[in-house]
Amino acid sequence: MAQAMIGGLLANYPPSNITVSEPVSSRAKFLSDAYKIRVVNSNEDAISGACHPTLRPADVVVLAVKPQVLKTVASGIAKTVQEHRPLILTIAAGIRCEDLGRWLGNQNSETENHVAIVRAMPNTPALVGCGATGLFATNSVSSLQKTLAFNVLSAFSERIYWVDKEDLLDVVTALSGTGPAYFFLVVECLVDAATKLGLPRDIATGLAEQTCLGAGKMVCESEDSPAILRQKVTSPGGTTEAAIKSLESNGVRKLWQDAILAATRRSKELGDEYGETGVSFFFVFFFFFSMMISAR
Repeated sequence: MAQAMIGGLLANYPPSNITVSEPVSSRAKFLSDAYKIRVVNSNEDAISGACHPTLRPADVVVLAVKPQVLKTVASGIAKTVQEHRPLILTIAAGIRCEDLGRWLGNQNSETENHVAIVRAMPNTPALVGCGATGLFATNSVSSLQKTLAFNVLSAFSERIYWVDKEDLLDVVTALSGTGPAYFFLVVECLVDAATKLGLPRDIATGLAEQTCLGAGKMVCESEDSPAILRQKVTSPGGTTEAAIKSLESNGVRKLWQDAILAATRRSKELGDEYGETGVSFFFVFFFFFSMMISAR
């Protein structure tokens, strides 16, 4: 995801505006060679600009790390963040702004002086420039900082939506964050079903893949709602009607409702677990970035 962000940002910002902190030397060399960007192994130096004589402190710090290591990363940069006060943009799933802010040195008694945090929930289609992202901003985030966050996420997200309650990001996670897997499963099931009926797997796969792509494009580009599009293709007494009736009789709507509810609940549970325990692991077990960009 972090690499997708870098690629997208380079379409709008010069490489000199992007600093990546990467602890694995082989990965650092790859990123430097592939994207011609500055790659360092010190989060603090990247934020403060100390890694290069002409740099000023970062305007935006993107925390693109696994949620399990976020407490360690945030605690390690807390002093530098409190000194330079950049916008913190986190894409770590499940970690709530209150917990992240505490790790970054916010004091509960000084709400007006809290570090500005925007929490984002992008999804994996960002890797092909077709992501969908939900955003939540704390009260400390200014209008300019909201614009900066939006610009960063628009580098790889086709659609971006602000939510006014942080709890709604759990629903965003269940819908669009986890959502790509639902469609992968549907394609997988369609291929298996057609193969069992005798269609060669390569043909079944190609037809299912293109059908998924085409249907998604129609949903995004049509003025009709998904329900209307479905009705238009469902001729009375036809094959589509037979399939839809089978799905409905087997409780397909309830299955999807239960799935979204289960994912929403699990997202809340993960926020509770990581926020309370602050689980930490050695960085060597995780590929992670802390990406810092300066506004033009």
